[in-house]
Amino acid sequence: MLILASEVRTCLGDGDATYAALLAGRTGVAPLRGVDGARINVLHGYEIPGADHGRPLRAGAWLAQCVTAALRRAGVDLAAEPARRVTAVVGTGLRELSAVEAGDTRAEDLHFAGVVRAAAPVLGEVLTIANACSAAGHALALGQDLLELGDADVVVVGGADAMTESMLAMIGRMADAPTDRIRPFDADRRGVLLGEGAAAVVLAREPSPGRRPVGRVLATGLSCDAEHETAPSADGIARAMRDAYHRAGRAPSDVDLVVAHGTGTALNDPVEAGVLRAEVGGRPLVTAVKGAIGHTSGGSALMSLDVALRCLAGGPVPPVVGLREPAPEAHGLRLVTGAPAPGRIRLAQVDAFGFGGVNAVTLVAAP
Repeated sequence: MLILASEVRTCLGDGDATYAALLAGRTGVAPLRGVDGARINVLHGYEIPGADHGRPLRAGAWLAQCVTAALRRAGVDLAAEPARRVTAVVGTGLRELSAVEAGDTRAEDLHFAGVVRAAAPVLGEVLTIANACSAAGHALALGQDLLELGDADVVVVGGADAMTESMLAMIGRMADAPTDRIRPFDADRRGVLLGEGAAAVVLAREPSPGRRPVGRVLATGLSCDAEHETAPSADGIARAMRDAYHRAGRAPSDVDLVVAHGTGTALNDPVEAGVLRAEVGGRPLVTAVKGAIGHTSGGSALMSLDVALRCLAGGPVPPVVGLREPAPEAHGLRLVTGAPAPGRIRLAQVDAFGFGGVNAVTLVAAP
């Protein structure tokens, strides 16, 4: 399926600003605002700066901005093409949990349909998938299914999450001492920190007149192993990768770039590195974005996809921000460190894994 446009918002800015920061090795980590970090053992995060800090329903506001911008870039004019069937699928890990914590439990806000329709008033059905940290990857798979089955002409796939105090408290329980920043695949990794933001991509079977697509989703492989509440399963991740290769009709040796899940945790990094060594070997370049923008939960797959699209368009592969000394488990992988790496990228793999063993692996190519 064609990708007509991609739009993101992270702690580092829009897609252009985020990619530029990644290439420069910059990070958006900063001291937490408005939270007693000492009480929950979390002092830092990757928050979006601005006047709306702490306001409930922020995730939906960012998502609406991304949906509006992505449709505009894609050249999809819903008012001028009322017969064009356009569906939206939004992936999220937390929905608007911060609103629940503040006492606002309006279902239409929690499930994003209201804000997405406000951004695109003649949009059709809006679905929300609350599927942990691989949610946007699962949304991509559903979007592709809708197009292939002829149930939609265009699908807007979104992802969004904002920080919540309860989620911050949860990650604070996973580390003995507060983590200062995410260091994916680093020997001295200390754990994960939350990021926040939103993203949207527009998928279609046919390009918009006069607009060049930015990429193609070949396949998304899925698995749901449910082996453990939080720990990843190597078998489950491997099954998702193999499912993607099978659906796309591609071999692991075809992959030129892996944008890894790369949470910088004691459990995820060794498992992901081990599966990558076993499945794709040491040929593709490997990068990861969470050291720069934090763990953006349900939107993280689309954040990584945006970077993959820029590399497919000829841009250099950004280094893994925060990685200084690769952990032993990552030896044998072509991790991009220190500076951007040139490379002719024809096929990119985007990894996204979530609690409960919900895994999504997307293969994307140039248009």
